Formats: sequence, C-alpha cells, structure tokens
Amino acid sequence: MIPVVTPAQMAAVDAAAPEPVEVLIARAGAAVARAALDLLAGSYGRRVVVVAGKGNNGADGREAARRLRRQGVRVEVLDAAAGAPVVPACDLVVDAAYGTGFRGTWDPPDPAGASVLAVDVPSGVDGGTGQVEGQALAAVRTVTFAALKPGLVLAPGRELAGRVEVADIGLDAAGVARAHLVGGDDVAAWLPDRPLDSHKWRAAVWVVAGSPGMTGAATLACRAAQRAGAGYVRLSTPGGQTGEGAPLEAVGVPLPARGWAEVVLAGLDRFRCVVVGPGLGRDDLAAAEVRHLARSCPLPLVVDGDGLSALAGAELSLAPTTVLTPHDGEYARLAGHPPGPDRLEAARSLAAARGATVLLKGSTTVVAGPGGDVLLTTSGGPRLATAGTGDVLSGVVAAFLAAGLDPLAAAAAAAHVHGRAGSLGWPRGLVAGDLVDLLPAVLPPAPSDRCGPSPR
Repeated sequence: MIPVVTPAQMAAVDAAAPEPVEVLIARAGAAVARAALDLLAGSYGRRVVVVAGKGNNGADGREAARRLRRQGVRVEVLDAAAGAPVVPACDLVVDAAYGTGFRGTWDPPDPAGASVLAVDVPSGVDGGTGQVEGQALAAVRTVTFAALKPGLVLAPGRELAGRVEVADIGLDAAGVARAHLVGGDDVAAWLPDRPLDSHKWRAAVWVVAGSPGMTGAATLACRAAQRAGAGYVRLSTPGGQTGEGAPLEAVGVPLPARGWAEVVLAGLDRFRCVVVGPGLGRDDLAAAEVRHLARSCPLPLVVDGDGLSALAGAELSLAPTTVLTPHDGEYARLAGHPPGPDRLEAARSLAAARGATVLLKGSTTVVAGPGGDVLLTTSGGPRLATAGTGDVLSGVVAAFLAAGLDPLAAAAAAAHVHGRAGSLGWPRGLVAGDLVDLLPAVLPPAPSDRCGPSPR
C-alpha cells in the first residue's frame, strides 16, 4: 500500500526531518529534473519554462532548473506572482508555483500547448481535498514527495495531476500515515488461499434482499457473492416467494414479511456473513426489521441500499464487523449532511459515529474504519455509473468477509476488484449483469489451484 498523508501531516514530517532543508530541496529538484528529461525524451535543443513561487515548492523548481541547465536544456524561470498571461514558447512547463499548503485562487499562465509537469501537486489544487478554487494547470505528470496527498487521489485533483510519481527524498511519511492507497498486489496478499479440504459452508453468505416484484438488486448481490468466491449463497426476500428471481446456484429460503430478522438471527450457525438491504423496500416494517438485525447480528454484516435508509436517524450501536456502503445521497441520510469536500474526513466521522466500517462510494472510493484508518481505491471509473453496480459491490464485500478478511480490508479489496472488473467492460453500455461475469477475470489466482501432482 502507498501511504497518503495530509498537508498538515506532511508539514510535520518536513519539520522533523533529520537533514537540512537544502539537502531535501536538492533531492526534490533532482527528482523533478529526471522526470522533465524523461518527458522531453532528451535535452538537446529542448526548452523548459519553470513557473516558481516563493516557498519550498518554488525552491524545488529552481533547483530542477539548475540541474536541467547542466544537462544542456534551455531554461527560463518565471515568477509565479508576476502574473504573466502566457509562458514563452517551450517544450515543457514545470509548475512549481504553489504546494500542498496553498490557499486561495491562482490565475495560471497559459502553457500555450506545452505539456505541464507539476511539482508535489498541481498549483491551485487543495492538497487535502483535491478541490480547486479558481484555476489550475492540468499536468501530464506530477512528482510528489515521500507520500501521496489526498488531493492527488480525489477528484478533480486526481484528473489534473496526470500520472503521479512518488519520489523518495529521505522523509519518513509512512510512520504518520493513517490512509493508504490500495493496489492489486495488496488484494492478492489479503485474499486467503482455500484449504484443500474446503467446502461450501466455509464461505457461506446469506442475502436478505429484494421485495415482491422487485428482485433485480437481490439477484445481482447473490451472483456477485458467488463470482467473488462465496461457496454457498442463500437468498431470502421477506414476504416473497421462495427463490423468486434467484440465480440457479443460489438457495432460496422463504422469510415472513413480519418478524424475519429473528428468523435470520436464529439460523446463522453455518454462515460467515449476511447482506441486508438491496431492493428491500423502505416501508416502516422493513426498516424496523433491518434495525433489529443490525443491532443483534453476531456475524459480519453488509448494509446496502434500502438497508442504509432504515438506519438513517436510528440511534443504535453497530458491531465493528458491520460494513455500510453509502453513495453520497445515502451518506447524507445517515449523517444528516452531505459528505463535503474532505471525503476522507467524511468517511472517518461517519465510521466513528456508527462504530462500523464505512465504504463511501465515488470515483475514488474511501473506506474508513471506526478507529480512523482509511484505505483508498482508484480503480473505479464512469463505466460503473449504471443501475445495480452498487448491489454487485455489496455481494463482493460479503464474499470477502466470508473468506475471513477484516472489514476494512474486505471493503477496500472489494472496491478495487469491482473497479477493475468495470475497466474490462464495454466503454458504453456496460450493465451490472456484465460486471458480475467479469469479476473472476480480475480475482487473483489461488496458490492451491496450482499445487498437487499433475496427471500425465
């Protein structure tokens, strides 16, 4: 995992550095110069304009300019405060105007078609939230130092940063990081191998979802849990017919319209996880049953869709193995206000208030545990902006919880896999059912599938 630190945390790391600031600036400038030469594909005949501010960010840019000149690049340094409307003709603009601590607005010069390399964060982007007040130059690459910043992984800063490179300049940011970016290698390391004597009940999931005549969400959650590794999936729709709309491989078990939470609680002895909420309906009776189940469930519990609406305004203590999966609208109902620009803090505050893990959906998914740790995933994209993909995600989270992952890792791994599956689908026209069938293609292989004697 890659550490992600806030501007305030980074300032504290800088202040505690064991080496003089001049040494750190030299290392940062060297990293920027290397990236510039890579973008330029050489130095002969190349022209670079460095837009430099007053602080350390500007000092990094000036050091990069000095090193580029030594490589034969023609470099001009512009004062960021001078307000030049257009940069002189060049092959590359190095944006070293303002760093992660910048507040206010900036009116950047027009790069006149030249590519932009940003130093630490694109100037004008809030390093803590990714928000932009005023304007910012869109970079093709950003060289940041010691760790990622939230503004580089949250929109719109994520789009403005281009490709992000984390340069090691001798600062220990990992020791203060409470947030990390998750990648495919992390997911592969977390997912446990299946024992040779494995059976279907080792990763069994009970999906309580759907309502009479509204079974699509329940079906998607079941199919996703199966495709993500659940060995046995039971589907129950309160007040609905047995198996109505259930996938062929799922087991339909009826539940009464009233008192179903107690029936579920009495039958959990062989299960590893429960999903409640997708397509369940929002009537008062359903809401009361969801709250009863959430209050008393001894197993990891995924609450999604209408289940989240049932918890809105309810004062109840949730088990730390509960995972809530809100989008922004559901978050507003649960918290009483929208997430706001600081999405890390939004997820953390709701997780602390509810005592559960919160998966806040978005172009960058933010997963927060009740203790304040945060995992981020950026594998998602606009292809997932279609009905039913959230139901798919709830099934994947449940399968990973049933496999034994802790709630924070299960939710983050599921979000990563969910996004990666979406990236394999149609650029236009992807539907949630397609997403389910793409899940196995992005799951890491299990080592046990490759062991044992091979037949001749």
